[in-house]
This record gives sequence, structure tokens and C-alpha cells, in this order.
Amino acid sequence: MESKTEYQYEADVVIVGAGNAAMCAALAAQEQGARVIVLEKSPEKERGGNTTYTHGSIRFAYNGTPDIQAIIPDLAEEDLQVTDFGSYSEEQYYEDLCRMTNYKTDPELASILTGESFETMKWLTKHHIQFIPIYGRQAFKINGIFKFWGGMILESVGGGHGLVEALHNEASSQGVRILYGTMAIELLHGDEGIQGVRVKEKGRSKTIRAKAVVMASGGFHANVEMRTKYLGPKWDVVHTRGSRYNTGEGIQMALDIGALSAGNWSMAHAVTGDRYLPDFQEGFQRLSYPFGILVNSDGKRFLDEGADFRNYTYAKYGRLILEQKDNFAWQVFDGKVSHLLREEYKGKQVTKVKANSLEELADKMEGVDKEKFLEEMVRYNEAIDDVVPFNPNEKDGRGTKGIDVPKTNWANCIDTAPFEAYAVTCGITFTFGGLKINERAEVQNTMYQKINGLYAAGEAAGGLFYDNYPGGAGLMAGAVFGKIAGEQAAHYVKAELTAKV
Repeated sequence: MESKTEYQYEADVVIVGAGNAAMCAALAAQEQGARVIVLEKSPEKERGGNTTYTHGSIRFAYNGTPDIQAIIPDLAEEDLQVTDFGSYSEEQYYEDLCRMTNYKTDPELASILTGESFETMKWLTKHHIQFIPIYGRQAFKINGIFKFWGGMILESVGGGHGLVEALHNEASSQGVRILYGTMAIELLHGDEGIQGVRVKEKGRSKTIRAKAVVMASGGFHANVEMRTKYLGPKWDVVHTRGSRYNTGEGIQMALDIGALSAGNWSMAHAVTGDRYLPDFQEGFQRLSYPFGILVNSDGKRFLDEGADFRNYTYAKYGRLILEQKDNFAWQVFDGKVSHLLREEYKGKQVTKVKANSLEELADKMEGVDKEKFLEEMVRYNEAIDDVVPFNPNEKDGRGTKGIDVPKTNWANCIDTAPFEAYAVTCGITFTFGGLKINERAEVQNTMYQKINGLYAAGEAAGGLFYDNYPGGAGLMAGAVFGKIAGEQAAHYVKAELTAKV
């Protein structure tokens, strides 16, 4: 029996969160005829959670140029003439996801993500979400042709900001109600399932009656206590990227009513970025390291910068920097590759030093042992196998020989002025642990049974990512499982209403 509660709002489906996963859930539920309310903890100007802080890059399976044209029908003929989009099959996507997670990913969820990715992209375009090729960061022009690498080729128009704006505009136009400055604080439930949500709307306690809730409130990367508790020592001092509102209450609310946790709670998406940029600022990442080297305070290299495409290493290399003394490193490049550096290296808020010699550069690299750094540079330069040609579009096999920390691809002698170095540290983007869901995005309880009316998507759902992460898979997972969660929530409410007639 439902408890006696005074309700200020009523909906069929409540979405907790307002980023990519949440808004996909809202649109999908609305398509099925549900009355939808979205709860956004932040004020309107900061809406969208971590989605706002992304570049909007999204990974999906496709079979060639015709599939890309299905998503971007107005792609200019002149662009088609100079672009090799290649292909990226569902099988390749699935294998990448498995490989990146050391084969710990939930195989059922991974199969749904990869198998539904292309159809979900087409669904997004039907909702006026526009995409463009990522020429600036995911393709290099060789012999007059742009060639994409690393399985990721499109981004939303306007990046993360553009994606959030388009999703919110579409949701509003379809009649979805969005409450800003409104934080969910408790899930109301009984023996039959979800009954509603208790919220704080601009500081006032209110209650929403609803038969279904989609938890799409993000992870806990911005909660110092939670990330130190679950991720361990040093994670309280890392740079915090993304939304400051992703503090884990959504996950905790579900756990409080018996939801089962899932996924990699001791690991997170952690990148290399500017050492001194304040928390929650855009432009933090420094991701062109495959074309240079990283050294710690002892002047020593400590990781293989060319182990794989940046898309497949960037989410774990921040952790390796965190393990270094004083939790920092320097990225070093020379004049031969400066034109390959991503746009974030050219911003105003960049901790950078520049010099005409390595000796002069070392003098400017704060906190680095100059003598050991110069010795390391000699060892590294002498180890380059320069017989193999350099090619930034593929794993070129141009590596090193005979040194303790190898570089597998894209290894060039650092010998051409001007030399540049960028001070970097670890930045946490999002956490991997969340709620256990099934193929219908239904949240499971600790008896491995569904909690009637409770769904999860995005960073609030665990089980997909372990140890590492293929770039662009987060937005795609949010869209795929957000869509599924919204549809299933609406179907559940409809079935409940029909059963009572």
C-alpha cells in the first residue's frame, strides 16, 4: 500500500540528472507517451553534468561512408573527396571495449552498447542532434587525404555544450518538464516498487509522485570523501574535471533502498592535464603525449607514450602520473611535432615553457632534476629506430630499442628547436562504479531481482568500464542505455496503469 504523502508534482517518469544519458531517457520516455519530469541539481547555466565538459566525441559502429552520410546527410561533396572514413565494425568496437577493460566488461551490456550504437546515432539525428567529422583531433592529412584513427570519427556540433543545448531544446519542445536547482534526496518506494522522489527545489522540500525513476545523475568524481573512500590514497588531491555537481547522491539513494552495486569502484577515468588549472575548468586535458615524452621529477620516463592510440590510453595515464613523486610530470616535444599538438595546447591557461636547447628547457622545467633529465634525453634519442617511417594516422611501429621504458609507436628523436614542455598532473573525469543493471536498464537489488520502476544509465550504471576506457564510449553508452531506460520506464508505467484498469 502506498504511504500517505503530500505530492507537489506528479509524473509518469522522473529522470534524475540532465546530461546526455538523462536527456536521452527523457526523450525516449516522452516518445512512448509518458509524462516526464527531469531533475537538474545545477542552475540552468551549469546544466548537463559531465556532458557539458566533453568535446562531444562519440564512438559508434559503422560500415563505411554511406553510414556516415546517413548521420550527416548534408556532408559536402568536397569533404567526401578528401576524407577516408574507413569503417569500424560492431566486432571491432566490442573487442576494443573488452581489450580496454582487460575483458572484465559485462559482456551483455557491452554487446548492447556496440550493437545498438549506430541505430542510436540515427535516433539522435531524428531528435535534431547534429554531428560533424572530428577533423581537428582525430584525423591527419596524408597525401591530401584525411584519415581517421582510433575508431572515433564524429562529434556533436558545438561539442559538449552544443549537445546539451540541443538535447534540452528538443526535450522542452516535446513537452518534457525540467526543474533546475532541484536535487533528488530520497527515492520513495514500497513493496510494489517506486512511488516517487523527494527533492529539494531551490532549498524547499517537495515530493514528486511517479511510478518510475531513471537514475542518470552521474558518478561521484566530484565527491572528495567518496572518491578517497573508494579509489584510495591521493585521490583527494587530484584535479577534478567535469561537473562539480556529480557527487554521487543518486547512486547512494538507490543503494539505500537495496540496489546492488556493480563495476570498478576502485578505478576511474583519469587523464593527464594542466598541473595548475583550477578545478572544474574546461581546457584541462593535454593529450598529444604520443608524439612526445613524459618525464617525472627525476627526469625519467615512466610510461610508454606510444603504447596505443591516444583514445585507448588517455583515461588511464592520469593514474600513472598520480603515482609519481609530487604527482606531476612534464610533457616534452620538439619542433618537428609541434604542428601535431591538439588545440588545448594553444590556450591562454597553459603551463608551458619553451627553449632553443634542451639544457635551457631543463632549467625552466620546475621541479625536475636537470642532470638526470639530460641523461634520459641522450638515452632516449639513441634508442630511436629511425628506419621505420613516422605516421601519425596508424600505429606505425616506429619505436625504441634497448631502454627500460620502451616507446612502441611514434618515437622521434627530440633534437629540433624550438623545444616545448608542459607541466601536467592527474585529473579525474568520471568514476566507473555504479548500479547493477540488466539488458533493460532495470536496476537490480541485492537478491539479483529488478527493483520495480527503477532504471539507471550513464555514469550511474556500473559494469561497462574497468581499469580503462575507449574514448567516446561514455557518451555512446549514455545515449544507448538512456534511450533503453526511458523506453522501458514508460512501458512499465503503461503496464502498471493498464493492470489497474
